[in-house]
Amino acid sequence: MVGLFYIYLPMSWQIPTQVEQDIIAGKAKYQTFQTGNGGQSILPVPPNSYAVIFGYDFSPAGGGIQFLAAITSTRQLTFSEARFFETQQISFYTGTDFYPFIHHVNAEIAVAPGAEHVTAIDTTPISRQVYITSTNDVTITHGLIQNATAATTGAIPVTSRTPGFLTYGGSAQLIQAQTNYGPGATPQQFMQPSPKDFQDFALGLLPGNPTDQAFATPDATNGLLAANAHLLAIGGDTFVQAAATNYYLCLHYALYSKTIPEQRG
Repeated sequence: MVGLFYIYLPMSWQIPTQVEQDIIAGKAKYQTFQTGNGGQSILPVPPNSYAVIFGYDFSPAGGGIQFLAAITSTRQLTFSEARFFETQQISFYTGTDFYPFIHHVNAEIAVAPGAEHVTAIDTTPISRQVYITSTNDVTITHGLIQNATAATTGAIPVTSRTPGFLTYGGSAQLIQAQTNYGPGATPQQFMQPSPKDFQDFALGLLPGNPTDQAFATPDATNGLLAANAHLLAIGGDTFVQAAATNYYLCLHYALYSKTIPEQRG
């Protein structure tokens, strides 16, 4: 029952059993790394050591902004300004591997006479279980995503990987097959169903920068925008310097003071 209870707690993390045993035995040290404000941070990993990141607590950007209860002449955030906060990405780069995580953040909407407007950004902390190992420093990137532009749609044919009735193969529905997650000149192309044998799905030539994962790359208009840059643009120093408007991220990890083993379980 304990295992089932944990499975149905998506807003939680636990120390992996082996890692917990290593910490108790003195083979590893439990540590936290807390960052926020600016969108770029680096978790240092000492030489001849490795880190196992097993969870994080994420407080989204966009809190602490005063929204009015009714439409007046006083400055308010527009929907496009507020919408940036509704999709936020955290990613980890180990020098060899890349791990992106996209989170939706709720924006509360109120309807006033003659117009509707955003009243608050829900910055309830989000907890996630992960398992990332690295012998190198880990680069952490946070940002806001405004657009995920649909570039190509098409009907998916029946193939060995997309059988009829069980998948969209043969359904004739126009499925989004190419999504731009980056700057307009050289966008990051999220390809569906898969970049592998793209032409087998009758979707034309495979474009540049294809990826089989959805993640945004830095760009102020179409990709990833640093939260502090957006706060400065819409509210100046008042927004940037308010602690509540900024994001915060706390990593939970174990630090092993030895060379990483060949087998990691």
